[in-house]
Amino acid sequence: MPTSSDMTTHTDPALLDALQHQVAVFARRAEQSRLGGVGQARNSMDRAAYLLLNRLDQEGPMGVKALAAGMGIDSSTVTRQVAPLVDSGLVSRATHPEDGRAVVLELSERGHARLDEVRASRRALMALVTEKWTDEEREAFTTLLTRFNVSLSDITASLTPTGQAS
Repeated sequence: MPTSSDMTTHTDPALLDALQHQVAVFARRAEQSRLGGVGQARNSMDRAAYLLLNRLDQEGPMGVKALAAGMGIDSSTVTRQVAPLVDSGLVSRATHPEDGRAVVLELSERGHARLDEVRASRRALMALVTEKWTDEEREAFTTLLTRFNVSLSDITASLTPTGQAS
């Protein structure tokens, strides 16, 4: 595996410094605002809950292990993060359709409604933040940010002993 100094030899160090600084500023601003949206739903759902609910909405019912693997975190973390979502009625536990001994997690009707509300709030915030951008700029930023996140996830997974990002 190449060392970090090997990887920076072909890229302007000042550009990499500017990039890491902007990522750090973005992380701080995202945490300050929690990118929670606007209006009544602003900051009303933490990042972990949003990501879990979103995954269940996109992928459908699944077990804790599958959910953890899909999110790149360990099962104990998912179990801990899902507990309050089950308690609040946003996620329900159901018997696995093919294995009656196994349990799957699924988004409840209340979870769908809540996720829709939070998505609308966050969508409004993204519209506000990028109101002076063209659709092409929004698309380019989304493409590059997705690529950045995938690369970061791949590198993080390759550096952890279990192969899972923590």
